[in-house]
Amino acid sequence: MLSPTDPLDAKPRSTPVPDGVPAGRRVSPGCPERPPGPCAPPGLEEALSSLGLEGEREYAGDIFAEVMVCRALPRRALPRAVTPEMRALVVDWLVQVHEYLGLAGDTLYLAVHLLDSYLGAGRVRLHRLQLLGVACLFVACKMEECVLPEPASLCLLGDGSFSRAELLCAERRILSRLDFRLHHPGPLLCLGLLAALARSGPQVLLLATYFLELSLLEAEAAGWEPGRRAAAALSLAHRVLHGAGSGPEPALYSRAELGPVEPCMVRAALRGPAPGLAAIFLKYARPQRQGTSLAAARLLRHPPAGPP
Repeated sequence: MLSPTDPLDAKPRSTPVPDGVPAGRRVSPGCPERPPGPCAPPGLEEALSSLGLEGEREYAGDIFAEVMVCRALPRRALPRAVTPEMRALVVDWLVQVHEYLGLAGDTLYLAVHLLDSYLGAGRVRLHRLQLLGVACLFVACKMEECVLPEPASLCLLGDGSFSRAELLCAERRILSRLDFRLHHPGPLLCLGLLAALARSGPQVLLLATYFLELSLLEAEAAGWEPGRRAAAALSLAHRVLHGAGSGPEPALYSRAELGPVEPCMVRAALRGPAPGLAAIFLKYARPQRQGTSLAAARLLRHPPAGPP
């Protein structure tokens, strides 16, 4: 067993500076200068109200710009010791821990974002990958939850592979590596806004949420903007349920921009409960979620006819 001060990575490295950012300026991974925000679409205030944000109607345009224009992480290869399959195993385990603890949906997306940010900023010891994942979840809980899980409980869920002291040390290293820049408007909020704007029904929203969560397993998804991932999930859900040509026309992203994102979600949905990657499929197969994963696989294999 390593000591509590054993580092997550083999050799600490400074955070790379994205292209186009002046030298000497401190930036967070994936958070370069924000581009100009888009114009608020019609019906945005009503969409916010439907999400329980009536008090923020005055700031509708600012909220839309903040959420939908958040950039993706820079496309960087995973550390040499970490393969996409290893990353997916850790994310699948985080999904199980997240569901067991009954945490908010945004907590899971932020935890995976922090994990990808850390992996993109330097090397990581392979045997510390699970510790890194649960430490990212612990940090995300402090950002999103009202009641925090006890570190001892997280250590117990890790089957004793790390101690409380190691978890807290990993938390400090994450905060230091990411320069305490933890805010990230996740794709789940983007999906809620887009679904409300499109007046999508509850079945479409549930299926889109499933597709969106499946994208967490894919390492390439970290290189897609949260808004684009959400728009792709919503567009795919409309087509799967109602056939080709149904659903709202994409407003912020063209069909060509959504094209590379959707196949990733389709592959994951058709993969089913693969060994080590079954958590999301089984989670959405339960009656509480209307057997969404089972229905999605069936409809993807036998799509309905589109509107005449």
